[in-house]
Amino acid sequence: MSKAPKADAQLDHLVPLFTSMGLTQAKALEATKAPKSAAVLQDIIDTNKDAVTGLDEKQATLISNLAVIVSKASAISTEQRDYVVEAVLKSKLKSVDQITAAVKYVESNKLPIDEVEFNNECGVGFSISPEDLYARVNEYVTMNNIAGWASLGTVVNALKASPALRWANALDVKKTVDVVFLEKFGAKETGKPKAKEAKPAAGKPKKEEAPAPPPRKSVFEEGFLGQLHKPGGNPQIHPHLRDAHLAATGGQVWTRFPPEPNGYLHIGHSKAIFVNFGYAAHHGGKCYLRYDDTNPEKEEARYFESILEMVRWLGFEPWKITYSSDYFAELYDLAVELIKRDKAYVCHCTQEEIKIDRGEKRGQPRPCIHRNRPIEESLAEFEAMKNGKYKPKEANLRMKQDLEDGNPQMWDLTAYRVLETPHHRTHDKWKIYPTYDFTHCLVDSIENISHSLCTTEFIASRQSYDWLCDALEVYKPRQSEYGRLNLEGSIMSKRKIAALVDEKFVNGWDDPRLYTLIALRRRGVPPGAIVSFVSTLGVSTSASNIEIARFDQTVRQYLEGTAPRLLMVMKPLKVTIENLPEDYCLMIEKPLHPKVPEVGTSTIPFTRTIYIEAEDFRTEDSPDYFRLAPGKTVGLFQAPHPITCLSYKTNPATGEVTELICKLENEGPAKKPKAFIQWVAEHSPSGSPVRVDETRIFHPLFKSDRVPSDFRSDIAPDSLEVVKTSFVEVGFWSLATKSLQEARQDAKARTEKATKDNFIAEPGSESDTPMATSEQLVGNECVRFQGLRVAYFALDKDSRIAALEEGSTVKGRQEGDFIVLNRIVSLKEDAGKA
Repeated sequence: MSKAPKADAQLDHLVPLFTSMGLTQAKALEATKAPKSAAVLQDIIDTNKDAVTGLDEKQATLISNLAVIVSKASAISTEQRDYVVEAVLKSKLKSVDQITAAVKYVESNKLPIDEVEFNNECGVGFSISPEDLYARVNEYVTMNNIAGWASLGTVVNALKASPALRWANALDVKKTVDVVFLEKFGAKETGKPKAKEAKPAAGKPKKEEAPAPPPRKSVFEEGFLGQLHKPGGNPQIHPHLRDAHLAATGGQVWTRFPPEPNGYLHIGHSKAIFVNFGYAAHHGGKCYLRYDDTNPEKEEARYFESILEMVRWLGFEPWKITYSSDYFAELYDLAVELIKRDKAYVCHCTQEEIKIDRGEKRGQPRPCIHRNRPIEESLAEFEAMKNGKYKPKEANLRMKQDLEDGNPQMWDLTAYRVLETPHHRTHDKWKIYPTYDFTHCLVDSIENISHSLCTTEFIASRQSYDWLCDALEVYKPRQSEYGRLNLEGSIMSKRKIAALVDEKFVNGWDDPRLYTLIALRRRGVPPGAIVSFVSTLGVSTSASNIEIARFDQTVRQYLEGTAPRLLMVMKPLKVTIENLPEDYCLMIEKPLHPKVPEVGTSTIPFTRTIYIEAEDFRTEDSPDYFRLAPGKTVGLFQAPHPITCLSYKTNPATGEVTELICKLENEGPAKKPKAFIQWVAEHSPSGSPVRVDETRIFHPLFKSDRVPSDFRSDIAPDSLEVVKTSFVEVGFWSLATKSLQEARQDAKARTEKATKDNFIAEPGSESDTPMATSEQLVGNECVRFQGLRVAYFALDKDSRIAALEEGSTVKGRQEGDFIVLNRIVSLKEDAGKA
């Protein structure tokens, strides 16, 4: 029987006071054990006597816990404390966790308390629908490359600790994780009975078990992203600007992904997409896709469409799709206001003169001769620029910044320039266009971005970003910079990639030897593997220069757990099994994945004539060789019996082995072979084997890990290998059909949800915004598999296959079909084989 706690002798008079509040006798005695917190609790009761007398036990216990937490706080006034007391009494705060957050908040925020922000920080009124909870759990499992049921506890703990789900019902989170795991990994296997624990040898102490590792934090909770300010924590020139921002966003995280539509996105952009969309989603916020379309000379419709397609392909949906050009009128008005404040002027210097004035040749700027022209004169000249009086480079609007500052980004940057190229959206309406330095921060401000996340090459621009917002006295987002992602052995420059395309070194921007996202998609790299790769790198202020081999390994690991297995031979060698009759056919049902039965099965024929990989046979045996040779026995994957090579035939002219004569070891006790090899059978009635017209193997495009500036001289010869002899098992057809059907269903569901929940144009609308369509998410690359012991492959877009067209009723290969496979990535065993 446990003993009742003893009260401090000097504080025993407080027990009746504490019980009058609603505490039980035991809890009242417990409360007197710590003099400091007891004094706080006494003061709470004395100050709020009528309100806190006769509470139910739960609320009384919360007030008691509040006293303990307040007693440990460094600086909190009576008014701040009582604000939290009132929140408890109004049932706004219902847990100790919420009270802890509330005390922490009031401790760092002066009165009067911002009620909206307080509620947001403390989870007041938090609610989440089962659908949204499922989406968040599913996203976390996908982004963090969770492998299986062994990670269940870690995932539950990490999600419960995440800001977005901190206030969710813990049981609901656990149940939802169970559902997602069941869908992704199948039924949880019953744990094996523990082996009997061996007794330690005499005199030896029992070995202690290592403590369980702490739950893994999300990439959004640690490092660079974990240290970002909370919404509203970015300082403003006027308090009302912060208040208006928080009122507009409801205290949520709002981010944006702002690509220039002047080229195709590459692997480096996947990090920016992951950071902006992922950070907002993790915190229950929103992310814009904003096209930074301020340079009509370099923008094309195909880039707008491809950008949205790649964002969605990676698994993200924009909350809104916007354009910098949406705000041209507002930006023009702000430019006029900047002139009126004498913080901008029209300059007529040549480009060379501007460079000299900005100190690019001397390292020290000097004032432009137009810098101090009268405000009215600059207003008139800016109007003339807008009305088409000047040709390009004859006039520019420049910001009047600080020439004494050591940062070149403060040396009177250009805000507007004249361009004569029609804009894809505004056509001929504008003759002047704002620059990035003028546009970016102001559109971030207009869109109420809470976190303007960009790469470290913009660090110097942060000062001019802040200067312009403050000069116009508008809401100022906080720009924070992280290191960009680079892959060694590749190039990311749009100019250099364009040169490779134009000069026919590669076959277009989606050539699978490139690291543009459309090229990676075409090669067959799953989008989840790219997200997993980026998330495992973490996010910091340092640039990530990663070897291609590391990227390949991430893709390989991802495919290991998801890609079905098909039997495949690249360079087939005919095998005749002489002890089987000509018409022999055994249909074999085989699993498509040895560890994931939910992937399904395929049924393949085993006949007298089969094909094996030519490299799996040698004319001369050796002790360290375990595959097929004359007189040697080898196993066939999934086949009922091994085969023994009796003899072989050769081409008289070349000496090349053309056929093996083998025996099926189907009589008597079979000796277990030391090796198993892949095979496919010849069986016309079932369409076996499936003949692949082209299997494309992609080798590194460049010879060096660090591609030199003269990249043309570093291009590797024979970076594309085309094999035209590959055979795949007949299970290819059912797998390909199923893969595309499931992809089409998922794409349709996602697109319907995107157009319903987000501000995305619906198919068929007259909007000039790229539309979310199911077709964006479905391509031949959805058909992926591992050729057993060969590599991972995907169906290329060049394939023409009638049976796989949507709505098709034909089956198998048809006349006119053309099957092309791309190697996604090699297997681990390749290096050892070589």
